[in-house]
Amino acid sequence: MYTGCVTVPLVFGAAAGLDAATVAVLINADLLVAGVVTVIQGAGVGRILGVRMPVMAGAAFTAVTPMILIAGEYGLQAVYGSMLGAGVFGLLVAYPFAKAVRLFPPLVSGVVITVVGLALIGVGVNLVVGNDPKAADHAAPSRLALAAFVVIVILLVARFGRGFLAQTGVLLGLLAGTAVAVPFGLIDFSGARTADWIGVSAPFHFGAPQFPAVAVLSMCVVMLVLFAESTADLLAVAELTGKRLTTADMARGLAADGLSGVLGGVMNAFLDTVFAQNVGLVTMTKVRSHHVATIAGGMLVVLGLIPKLGALVAGLPQPVVGAAGLVMFATVAAVGIGTLRKVDFDGTHNLLIVAVSIGAGMAPEVAPDLYSRFPEGVGIVLGSPVTSATLVAFGLNLAFNGGSSRRAEARGQGVPEDARSAARSPA
Repeated sequence: MYTGCVTVPLVFGAAAGLDAATVAVLINADLLVAGVVTVIQGAGVGRILGVRMPVMAGAAFTAVTPMILIAGEYGLQAVYGSMLGAGVFGLLVAYPFAKAVRLFPPLVSGVVITVVGLALIGVGVNLVVGNDPKAADHAAPSRLALAAFVVIVILLVARFGRGFLAQTGVLLGLLAGTAVAVPFGLIDFSGARTADWIGVSAPFHFGAPQFPAVAVLSMCVVMLVLFAESTADLLAVAELTGKRLTTADMARGLAADGLSGVLGGVMNAFLDTVFAQNVGLVTMTKVRSHHVATIAGGMLVVLGLIPKLGALVAGLPQPVVGAAGLVMFATVAAVGIGTLRKVDFDGTHNLLIVAVSIGAGMAPEVAPDLYSRFPEGVGIVLGSPVTSATLVAFGLNLAFNGGSSRRAEARGQGVPEDARSAARSPA
């Protein structure tokens, strides 16, 4: 849970050109907000928020690329203003989305998750080689060797680790890579020495939020993508725990995602989603108590109140962070491919929909100037692989399948229990 929360601010901070002290602020804010959202998901807030299941929330990789584009075009005030707007949007549409979840079947969500992972691979590689081509150590063999070492550690832990140890490969890779990086002089922990032990990042650290319409629109699309991801994970965890998940339960869980946008916009954090790792964790540990997740969320809150720890993490070497991110981002793409396995490709147009959607999503990633001669708003919305893939996949699925993929609908996947019951009833 810790690695997932800190990787996103590390990657975004490096891509946005932020210094280590500012990245430390983002890390602490992200841990704090993720902890609060996790506590809400586990304990619930009346009939308003929280699904009351053993799920952990954390920073969503889906939002990274749009945030980088918005930061480059409008600045950080617009990043957090658009996040705040998307959070309000999420709170408003949580229940309607839970009712209309069939519009985001595995065909759509699988495409989007795959594109998210593929698009972020470039961010991880840039961290490994360095963002400045003129720097003396750009793409230096030492940087590549250090990154390769981190990947090897992650692989060895996954291959030979057992139980809990096998789940900590990325974290152990970060620690091992940092230790090896000391002789190369790639570590800067000076910020940790001057940071406070206890503290909270100031709201609106970067100034009053700004709300460019296209930036808000782009983040609202991202919020819908997060809802689709969280829906799939909540349904899977509900099946594992034996919980009868109603539309109201789903709406409360999605509303907590929306709340993360409001809290993140105010506290300089990130959009949170229900991590897919929850499914594997419940399967492995057999722990089905939502109280466990609530306590773990409290632990994240405590970690978010220790600025010195955030500053320590912010000093990690970029090749180490990039290597760990590379593995995590490629894993996201693999999860998307796994989701697409649920789609019926025989006798349908679904393969064509997947092909066109991935092509449209990856086009601005491989050709950054693709929309450079269009109005800036077009570049922010369509220039993001996530939003492009989402819009195309959603539109083509509506056009060819009427809003659902036949195989997923037949299995009842992506549909809360009361909606399935209604579909089965004679009425």
